[in-house]
Amino acid sequence: MTTEAENPDFFKSKVLGHPSGLFVLFFTEMWERFSFYGMRILLILFLTAAITGDNPGWGWNAENAGALYGTYAMLLYITPIFGGIIADRYLGYRWAVLIGSIVMTLGHAAMFLDTPFMLYLGLGLLVIGTGFFKPNMTSILSEMYKEFPEKKDGAYTIFYMGVNAGAFFGMMLCGYLASNLGWHWGFGLAGIFMLLGTIQFWLAKPLFGNIGEVPSKEKRDAALEQSRLSTNQEDKRNPFTPIDYILIVITTVIGLIYAFNDPLSKIGGINVFDFKVGKLEGPIVMILIALGLFLILVISRLIRYTKIVRDRMIAVIVFAFFTIFFWMSFEQAASSLVLFARDNVDRTLEGSSLTTFNIINTLLTVVPLLIISWVLFLLWKQTWKKALLSNIVLVITFLGVWGICIWMLYNEFTKTASEIDPSWFSILNSFFIIAFASTISKLWDSKYNPPAAVKYGMGLIIMALGFGLLAYGSYGITDGVKVSMIWLIFAYLLHTIGELCLSPVGLSYVSKLVPARMIAFMFGMWYLAIAIGNKLAAVAGGQIENITKEYSLSTFFLIFTIVPILAGLIVMALNPVLKKLMHGIK
Repeated sequence: MTTEAENPDFFKSKVLGHPSGLFVLFFTEMWERFSFYGMRILLILFLTAAITGDNPGWGWNAENAGALYGTYAMLLYITPIFGGIIADRYLGYRWAVLIGSIVMTLGHAAMFLDTPFMLYLGLGLLVIGTGFFKPNMTSILSEMYKEFPEKKDGAYTIFYMGVNAGAFFGMMLCGYLASNLGWHWGFGLAGIFMLLGTIQFWLAKPLFGNIGEVPSKEKRDAALEQSRLSTNQEDKRNPFTPIDYILIVITTVIGLIYAFNDPLSKIGGINVFDFKVGKLEGPIVMILIALGLFLILVISRLIRYTKIVRDRMIAVIVFAFFTIFFWMSFEQAASSLVLFARDNVDRTLEGSSLTTFNIINTLLTVVPLLIISWVLFLLWKQTWKKALLSNIVLVITFLGVWGICIWMLYNEFTKTASEIDPSWFSILNSFFIIAFASTISKLWDSKYNPPAAVKYGMGLIIMALGFGLLAYGSYGITDGVKVSMIWLIFAYLLHTIGELCLSPVGLSYVSKLVPARMIAFMFGMWYLAIAIGNKLAAVAGGQIENITKEYSLSTFFLIFTIVPILAGLIVMALNPVLKKLMHGIK
């Protein structure tokens, strides 16, 4: 194992015991997540807002808005599969991140204009940009710590804090500007910080050395030859056959057409699959065909592997399947829960309750900002000679964030009565992650560390209980009656604990169970499962108005209570089978 003494350049400039470059990635990811979650929290609210009033939207119903958002969210998890391949072979990680950042900045700029054409163009650019950005940020981090695996867990923890800090402030500030100044201000703010994050990343090039550069032909050929000559049965190649490629193309084309056809048919009345087979609608028929062909592809590839590799990959596929049920429910945070917060939660505050909220909101805002500003100060001390311009850009971004936060807090403290923005509740997920992530991590490191299947089941069931609270809290309410915000706050708490039980575990077991050479393929399948979960979440969330009208709001939330609990119990019951399939991997 390489030591710091053998590679002094890597640790020449340290912040909190890690290379300064890690914190450049931390801030780059933070601003990208700021822009992503800032826009994400606004989209459904904007699309469903009334076309008249002080802050008019497009007046869509929840079903149409969910169809558009679902396709957008689904594509966000598919394009990184291709972006990672292009970066590996041609661009290098740093150029891929730069290209992705620029394309996303253009996407936010288009959405700032909030016309129909520019909004659709903006969403398309965000999907393409994310494809280049998302997989290659973590690839740079992995390459930085390739010879220091013992430090990688700590590095990923720091990086993950950047993700959640960006999500936290993005949803808070973009939501507040959109509510108080207008939608385009919220969309525009997301783009501004995406641009500044791009600039600071590129200006910090001297801190990365050769990490993430364009791969040379010699390097690619050497890796291919090493894989070809490998004597390790787990690393032997399993080349794609012509039939494999045909099945991949067919299933991909059908899946993409289905993704675009859903919003097109609901919003524009254009149905590519305008036919029926018996009682089944055309889109359902086509997606079942695609699913069947995909299963043939997966099974045909699995049988070509050795038994141990095959069994472990089957275990990953089982986990990926249950991941769909988790994200189908958890991602209601981007659709139905936002609408629920806007339309059905009592958000009005005055007197002592307003004062209490303002104090809590101030602490939630200022304390994280102080901590992150302190990290920025440490980074400046270490790198001001080597990356002065990058640090100056970072200082400008933080001055901007501090300015907006102070304006927001002053504005709220001067009111005698106020109404909490519906987007505010979404920051609770990021806050609870930061608050409880280390506790859950320590629990898994203790003697109370259950098997993977049990963690999965716990994640699904705990998250489902959050929806159970919402079902109970909204039971029997009628039009015009609103529920206490405490139900939504506790629901987000349970959703977050469920996420911490399940999400990191899934990614960890993909890396443990799959041989290194097949990591990219299986991560692609993993992200495909998340993409399907996101699409189903938006489609199901879009039914909140229809189900509430036909049955009740409580019935809607019961669906997301019962289904994940059943899925959680099933995956826990499969523990003996999965344990056998994993062949000793814990």
